Amino acid sequence: MKLLAKSTQAVLWTLYALICALVLISASVYLYLAPTLPEVETLRDIQLQTPMRIFSADNELIAEFGEQHRSPLHYEQIPTQFIQALTAVEDSRFEEHLGVDPVGFARAVLTVLTTGETDGPGGSTLTQQVARNFFLTRDKTITRKFTEILLAFQMERELTKEQIFELYANKHFLGYRSYGIQAAADVYYGRDINDLTLPELAMIAGLHQAPSAANPLANPDRALRRRNFVLGRMHEMNYLSDASYEEAIKVPLTAQYRGNGPGLEAAYLAEMVRAFMVERYGDAAYTDGYTVHTTLNSELQEAATRGLRKTLSEYSRRHGYLGVEDHIPAAGHTPPEAYAHWREVVNGTPRFGGLTPAIVVRAEARRLWILPRDSGLTTLELADMEWARERIDVDTLGPAVSTPFNIAVPGDLIRVEQIDGKWQLAQIPNAQGAMVSLAPNDGSIQALVGGYDFLLSKYNRAIQANRQPGSNFKPFVYSAALDKDFTPATIVNDAPIVRSDEALEDVWRPRNSGDRYLGPIPLRQALYQSRNLSSIRVLDSIGVNYARRYAARFGFDSAKLANDMTLVLGSTVMSPLEIARGYAVFANGGYLIDPYFISTIEDNSGNVIFEANPAIVCRGCPETPTPYWTEESSSPDSTATGVDIEPIALNLEDELIDEPTRTERRYAPQVLTSQTAYLIDSMLKDVVRRGTGLAAYRELGRDDLGGKTGTTNNAVDAWFTGYNGDYVASTWVGYDNPVGLGQIEFGGRAALPGWIEFMKTALNGKPSNSLPQPVGIVRVRIDPQTGLLAQPGQAGAIFEIFKEDNAPTEYSRESVTIDFSGGNNGGDSDSSDDTITPQMLF
Repeated sequence: MKLLAKSTQAVLWTLYALICALVLISASVYLYLAPTLPEVETLRDIQLQTPMRIFSADNELIAEFGEQHRSPLHYEQIPTQFIQALTAVEDSRFEEHLGVDPVGFARAVLTVLTTGETDGPGGSTLTQQVARNFFLTRDKTITRKFTEILLAFQMERELTKEQIFELYANKHFLGYRSYGIQAAADVYYGRDINDLTLPELAMIAGLHQAPSAANPLANPDRALRRRNFVLGRMHEMNYLSDASYEEAIKVPLTAQYRGNGPGLEAAYLAEMVRAFMVERYGDAAYTDGYTVHTTLNSELQEAATRGLRKTLSEYSRRHGYLGVEDHIPAAGHTPPEAYAHWREVVNGTPRFGGLTPAIVVRAEARRLWILPRDSGLTTLELADMEWARERIDVDTLGPAVSTPFNIAVPGDLIRVEQIDGKWQLAQIPNAQGAMVSLAPNDGSIQALVGGYDFLLSKYNRAIQANRQPGSNFKPFVYSAALDKDFTPATIVNDAPIVRSDEALEDVWRPRNSGDRYLGPIPLRQALYQSRNLSSIRVLDSIGVNYARRYAARFGFDSAKLANDMTLVLGSTVMSPLEIARGYAVFANGGYLIDPYFISTIEDNSGNVIFEANPAIVCRGCPETPTPYWTEESSSPDSTATGVDIEPIALNLEDELIDEPTRTERRYAPQVLTSQTAYLIDSMLKDVVRRGTGLAAYRELGRDDLGGKTGTTNNAVDAWFTGYNGDYVASTWVGYDNPVGLGQIEFGGRAALPGWIEFMKTALNGKPSNSLPQPVGIVRVRIDPQTGLLAQPGQAGAIFEIFKEDNAPTEYSRESVTIDFSGGNNGGDSDSSDDTITPQMLF
């Protein structure tokens, strides 16, 4: 007995010594590690790395910039079944322990030692995993484990269970660039996590153990086993009934790669936003979770993209086939091997501009057998390839297509597109283009396309391409003329000119298109038929310097404008956005707006840190600045201005505000009188009704459309800019390396079709929206050959509109006809001045 007592005493003393040693060791470790522990309090305000997201005005995702795809959720946004699934599989006593679960840890160690099974309950609690993910490495060392445990205890003291779970759910990498459970729901199912089914929630909960190796895309069998294990744990913990469990495990995997891609193709504008945000916030723009809402209208953006691609594709077809893109030989392969090889190649070839790559598998007498990307074997009929005559040069095509062998042979990589469910031969155009649309009453960019496809070229032609607008510039000079006592009925001579011009250092012989001349015609006709010689005489009469100063009203930098007669022919380079801004003045009745593309910026908590405050059009508002005149006085060519007119600059406010505050409403300055704006608008409507833009009227059948074509020398640039009261849009087509589009091309053919396609969507279902007739406008019956009042009962008389103080007061006498059939034999055409009526301009 005495021996037993001594033995028991020795054991007790040994245990006591061990406990003391453990306490001393733990205390020593704590004292050693405590000074190095991070502040757990920082987790309350942790900034998870969250990408910048860019949305349209109607909440379509345009782009996401940042390495980690993450959409953080608050605890109350997380589905209850997911909370049950995750705790069941990762930490079943999460609500009970104080950061470390001794039972769970011991069980995990025992499971590994006895079975080697790793697909069971883990040893670390959710709290420990949060500590490791935010503060520690994954190195398997004793020091790291002790630090993890100490942090877990500290976190449980300073944070709630809900806060810890929220951090866990938002932090973990879950495969395919997704971080956090909402990002995983986006990537694997393309839905909000609250819209997922129980098996789908269980699958995401199971991803936390091995997100790369056990995700349903990389290893569906393992992912299915893991999902069912999660469902089994939920059943064991009575979160699921027997029936619910049995039903859930029978459901097949439904995960597919949904990607992180945008829902709206607007990469050119997305890049504009990205550049601005990086300039403003640096690299934090990619990680701090900013949400940018743009002014873009998704329906209009799709229409602009479709319209530009259509006009470029039609142009490309008119000028012949450019040939196959590549040849993928089948040499050395058996037919099945060749087919498999071609399938691999074509499925790895990107689509551009909606055009699908395809490889020719076999050629027959009347068809090609092709293998399109992500599609089965199909045919291209000869009738669908007859347009594809070889392009020798831009104006010369090869012989007619008589056999598919004229197009391609087996192994050739071509482009195709589906039209009405049928595959047709296509090609990527080598010409380029741009389209931009603004709301004329506030300058918000409604649509912007900077090229055929951003993946082919990131050069944003809508804002970066400086091209000659040609006749697209004429309305700005004609507006100046209307403020210099010209009227729509003023007669101008459309006759040849030969002039020595010191500025041009040569003899200048401007011409009309086709070398056709009409003689004396009204100013209105000169504009809607785009007569170059008449326009030059208009500019000569009002003066180049006056016209350059006047052009500043439309936002152009007058110092950069041509200082010679080529000004009216559009020789000064400009971007489509600059032109669109200028035409917005015609669309809104005489007010200069500032284009902008960002409406709000939010931080990662949803707080609005910027809200646009654009200057808006307000007709008749006393607060509206009138920079060039006052009611009482000064002439329209006065150089005095009440506000500065700046060239276009796509910049936001210099300082972003921490919280949005109610700012004073801003008004766009009035730069044309309402009378001048109404007159030029009327003349531009005639361009569409009966001039060079007639195709738009025939196609759209609307009376509220105005606009102007533009074509430069040798058709290097083709334009159409047009509008109604709702939208203004400018379309440009040309080559990046300025060469001619071809002898048969001009603005009305190369650019106008894309504008029409856009406006079909933009104006669908919208009522007519034209400028109201202002006071001070009168309608008078005139003789169209003289611009003077028509005699009572005079045949051929028409009605014309005038400013009240500029209407004709004299009656027309017998009209004078000028004979210039022989043209000018040198010298200046002004020699006929003394033979014309008072309303005629030489």
